[in-house]
Amino acid sequence: MTNTSYPLTSANPLDEDISAEKTDPEADRASQPRRPGGRVLALVRLALGWLFLWAFLDKLVGLGYDTASGSAWLDGVSPTAGFLGSRSGLLGEQFQSMVGSAWADFAFMGALCGLGLALILGIGLRIAAIGGTLLMLLMWAAMLPLANNPFMDQHIIYALALIALAATNAGHTWGLGRPWENSRLVTTLPVLK
Repeated sequence: MTNTSYPLTSANPLDEDISAEKTDPEADRASQPRRPGGRVLALVRLALGWLFLWAFLDKLVGLGYDTASGSAWLDGVSPTAGFLGSRSGLLGEQFQSMVGSAWADFAFMGALCGLGLALILGIGLRIAAIGGTLLMLLMWAAMLPLANNPFMDQHIIYALALIALAATNAGHTWGLGRPWENSRLVTTLPVLK
């Protein structure tokens, strides 16, 4: 039996391993074609941010859209009264018991404002995704049983969108995500990323 040895290097220069070469990540990023995905996600982020911030402002001062003038939180009306007060499904009694309680009003309004600002600014998207998903799941649970679908509604879609925005660093495009992540506060407390 003959012992045949094969060379460790290839005669073809195209087959050589180029992974040992040092590359500049910034130069690589600049040389790659720009994909529209980042801009599309930024538009989704801004649209969702506006949706949450508008809901906060409307419930705060009664802009005459979903909340009539004179029926705002600043007028002494509970911002949770409309949505939670009308629940009569599986968990209706539990959610109706929260209507008008100060903790529920502050938590709901704080969540709307915080989500809106985080999404519009592109900062704190991880914590916004966690808090926003929790809010959306609670609102989804308050709707059970759903009228138009066995399990899917807009609250689940919003929660999935929030998770996707955080997972893809959507705050880096048309937002303050990059400087936010490099700030001393976020490097000290990475949970705020």
